[in-house]
Amino acid sequence: MANFSFNNQSTGSAYFVYETVSDPSTGQYISGSLKAASGSFSNFTGVNEDYIVQSDYIWGAVIPEGDSEFDFDPAVTVPTGSVRFRGTGNLTVSITT
Repeated sequence: MANFSFNNQSTGSAYFVYETVSDPSTGQYISGSLKAASGSFSNFTGVNEDYIVQSDYIWGAVIPEGDSEFDFDPAVTVPTGSVRFRGTGNLTVSITT
């Protein structure tokens, strides 16, 4: 399980994306790709769980102004380098495992 802790200093919402690394030449997930975004969320503080969109390969969350956090428990072991993170706005993220 990993705790995702956010500080959004933007005016309004920011966005955070957790994505399985795709094939660099096509940008697509190849057959048998790691389903690194499959799993469950819990312990929401400040983040509306209805504003998380998830598939087996990617999930994204709307992050409100200020401090917020949640836990993500992946359904598979996620090796180092197999996911990437992206965000918008004036957002800092701390990930604790």
